[in-house]
Amino acid sequence: MTGSVTTPTPPGTARAARIVLWRHGQTAWNEAGRFQGQTDVPLDSVGRAQAQRAAVMLARLEPDLIVSSDLRRAHDTARALAEVTGLAVSLDPDLRETNGGHFQGLTGEEIQAQHPADWAAWASGDPHFRNPGGGESRTDVAARMLAAVLRAADQVGDGLAVLATHGGAARLAVAQLIGLPLERVGSLGVISNTAWTMLERRRGPHADHWALVEHNARTLPQAVTIEEG
Repeated sequence: MTGSVTTPTPPGTARAARIVLWRHGQTAWNEAGRFQGQTDVPLDSVGRAQAQRAAVMLARLEPDLIVSSDLRRAHDTARALAEVTGLAVSLDPDLRETNGGHFQGLTGEEIQAQHPADWAAWASGDPHFRNPGGGESRTDVAARMLAAVLRAADQVGDGLAVLATHGGAARLAVAQLIGLPLERVGSLGVISNTAWTMLERRRGPHADHWALVEHNARTLPQAVTIEEG
């Protein structure tokens, strides 16, 4: 799924808030394939340049609100957009990445070698599994991410909010919003550094629902008026 088109709003519904979940720029640990979790790793030079390029594009969406995880790699990414738009950045710790417990700081190969049983449990997709050493379950993360998104949506009304966050946490938020079981979050493609995912809250005659408009986008969408064609 790419960001090449925008899903048309169905008849009988009204668009409300739009939420952009924006993954932070590259860090040295991303480049090395290390599990970052809540370790506060800063952007590297590539990540800073990525954030600046992406900020110029996202500014064209005319966001009304910028909220960021309080981890440096996300906050510094958000600040690049703030510099372009003139908006302030609010911090929300609920937008942090999953606490990976004793996985944090290790590469995938090191995790499999040192903690094979825990790796198997994590890789199985069990949403309730928590890594030892203070780890969070996917259920934990999805719940706090949902709360953060809804707070931003309520604050922005019918506008657009950009939430600078993390790849794993963002996918869990998407799953929670669109009703995808957390066991199947792997069905959503990964979000690249400084790519974004957009969701739209739509108000219908009976209930509100969230639509996934773009996923892992790096370019601005071209609107379409009809999907079948």
